[in-house]
Amino acid sequence: MKLSEFDTKMPSELIATHPCENRDESRLMVLHRSTGEIEHRTFKDLLEFFNPHDLLVFNDTQVFPAKLIGNKEKTGARIEVFLLRELNEEHKLWDVLVEPARKIRIGNKLYFGLDDSMVAEVIDNTTSRGRTLRFLYDGPHEEFKQNLYALGSTPLPYYITREAEPDDEDRYQTIFARNEGAVVAPAAGLHFSRELMRRMEIRDIESDFLTLHIGLGSYRDIDVEDLTKHRMDSEQMEVSESLANHVNAVRDAGGRICAVGTSVLRGMESTVGMNGHIKPYSGWTNKFIFPPYDFTTTDALITDFHMPYSIMLMITTAFGGYENTMKAYRLAVEEKYRFGAYGDAMLIMD
Repeated sequence: MKLSEFDTKMPSELIATHPCENRDESRLMVLHRSTGEIEHRTFKDLLEFFNPHDLLVFNDTQVFPAKLIGNKEKTGARIEVFLLRELNEEHKLWDVLVEPARKIRIGNKLYFGLDDSMVAEVIDNTTSRGRTLRFLYDGPHEEFKQNLYALGSTPLPYYITREAEPDDEDRYQTIFARNEGAVVAPAAGLHFSRELMRRMEIRDIESDFLTLHIGLGSYRDIDVEDLTKHRMDSEQMEVSESLANHVNAVRDAGGRICAVGTSVLRGMESTVGMNGHIKPYSGWTNKFIFPPYDFTTTDALITDFHMPYSIMLMITTAFGGYENTMKAYRLAVEEKYRFGAYGDAMLIMD
């Protein structure tokens, strides 16, 4: 398929800039992919579509406060630094993006905090925008990380143009986040409240977790019309042996597997074996999914309403079927569903 086929004609005013008051009270569109039927519900109704011993798989990655504002030495120019990942714990090396990139050169020092208490030196230019920073800090690593994160703010998606607010620290994070490493939240999981998770337990609907640290590659513009020529950035992930055994046991017993988010869908398809089984895996994935694609690990998908031309939209259309999903998106625009990580949700199943 071609990039131009993924324009949903979404008006910018439908982008949700704040979450709804309660996590599980967003709207829920249900797309039955075998018939094309569409239902309009609320997220609290989700469990009506699952049976005891069906399994929902979540992404338990934790978003860290990756956005820092610093000042360049001598000129005092304001520099935005986006932490991507730690490269070396001992030497406090980080892979980062900087903006404006044109003002930063190897050897420049950047100062952070009201008292310039954190200092970093640019030691490498890896891409036109990327840099490697070495933080000059003499204390223990845990103390360094604590102080570094205290200077950072929640890395809201690019399409939310406001500055992060105190509530975002909690709301742009799932309630089950526990493995630090993401700069993008697994947004489908944001809709799950503690009450909803408890109701799942009472109904014997099972849950389990993989970890996939979502990076900015999910937001990167695709600059080729031919999607077969696009290359995803690699993201670190882990599927434990216990999760693989759990998924495979539910599959063999006739239960349904639901991926909560496109990151879970990508993660499971990255480890697929025979007969829809998945295998334990710890490493990196750059799997890029777009239509047509034959899914073998998952029977249902919970996701959000994504931006036009986005990688997440392509994965969603691959799962729901291109025609069905684009029809659902046109209806979502007509019905004024809210788009983006803080928006409404979609359940796709047969």
